[in-house]
Amino acid sequence: MLGILTFILVFGIIVVVHEFGHFYFAKKSGILVREFAIGMGPKIFAHIGKDGTAYTIRILPLGGYVRMAGWGDDTTEIKTGTPVSLTLADDGKVKRINLSGKKLDQTVLPMQVTQFDFEDKLFIKGLVLEEEKTFAVDHDATVVEADGTEVRIAPLDVQYQNATIWGKLITNFAGPMNNFILGVVVFWVLIFMQGGVRDVDTNQFHIMPQGALAKVGVPETAQITKIGSHEVSNWESLIQAVETETKDKTAPTLDVTISEKGSDKQVTVTPKDSQGRYLLGVQPGVKSDFLSMFVGGFTTAADSALRILSALKNLIFQPDLNKLGGPVAIFKASSDAAKNGIENILYFLAMISINIGIFNLIPIPALDGGKIVLNILEAIRRKPLKQEIETYVTLAGVVIMVVLMIAVTWNDIMRLFFR
Repeated sequence: MLGILTFILVFGIIVVVHEFGHFYFAKKSGILVREFAIGMGPKIFAHIGKDGTAYTIRILPLGGYVRMAGWGDDTTEIKTGTPVSLTLADDGKVKRINLSGKKLDQTVLPMQVTQFDFEDKLFIKGLVLEEEKTFAVDHDATVVEADGTEVRIAPLDVQYQNATIWGKLITNFAGPMNNFILGVVVFWVLIFMQGGVRDVDTNQFHIMPQGALAKVGVPETAQITKIGSHEVSNWESLIQAVETETKDKTAPTLDVTISEKGSDKQVTVTPKDSQGRYLLGVQPGVKSDFLSMFVGGFTTAADSALRILSALKNLIFQPDLNKLGGPVAIFKASSDAAKNGIENILYFLAMISINIGIFNLIPIPALDGGKIVLNILEAIRRKPLKQEIETYVTLAGVVIMVVLMIAVTWNDIMRLFFR
């Protein structure tokens, strides 16, 4: 149960932060947001805000979306002869067009529609008491659909395709950007919880109590200058030295040179065997000043992103489904993190957030990266792609993503439960 709650909480935070990026910058770019959805599938909660946006929670905690005016089938259809009820504002413009028998009041004006335009000229025309009349429609008017759902009309100036190229570009980039920001913030929290940021660029190390070095009398903080014949200048060189000196050896002993007050001292230590890896019981030193801790959030996030990009590069040049993890693998990882305390959960949250940010920037049409590529093409051509072409390209991307997700999920199930 704890694993399920951790999975839902971690994914929920990541999705809300990601989609809020799209939502916020769409609004700033003048785009009407139809729906802000958390999860996929049938709705379990819905609220229509004063801004005309439907805020929904859906049953499957896998992803979410921001639906903007002008995307897909977003036009209001009223057949000729349809009876509607009009509500007029003080200036005589129509502020509500009611297609249902719901949400009526005493001031409505019945009309049988013959013609309308809610995108460009903003008018509605029809028979009122057998007399044909035309009314101007307010820019922010709403339509009450047959099922009682009330939505705002979407004039051309608030549709996605008519936003500025920079507005569309930042709207599409904002989701992954927020994932990176979340990663940095969570790493900050971890660093402050741990009292500092790891200093991997020095050979001044923290000696762990009960570790191999502590057992031979090495003090809590020590400067290690050499392991065997290998010079040690930082954390990476220490790891490499230990691996080289213990390679293909059973129960090895190591000569470790430690600098104390300007003089060198050598100790012989037997590292602890941990599943084939030999451990000295040493950790990187810690920088605990505020500036180092602040910068550490960025550097830790950047290092994590570089590791993910390196793994992605290897996956491209050496494709292997076993290197990919889908929702099942992520659920398993979240369950493991939940068993090991809050710090592991936070680290998992930061890593998955950065991972999803990078994944969404892959230039596949269904992802944010694909949309950004289309925005760049539009900027170069100085005109957007035809709507039909963009729709087909996006559909192809969706098909690719669905097939990949099915393959990865199936592989996760087989690998984790049947091997």
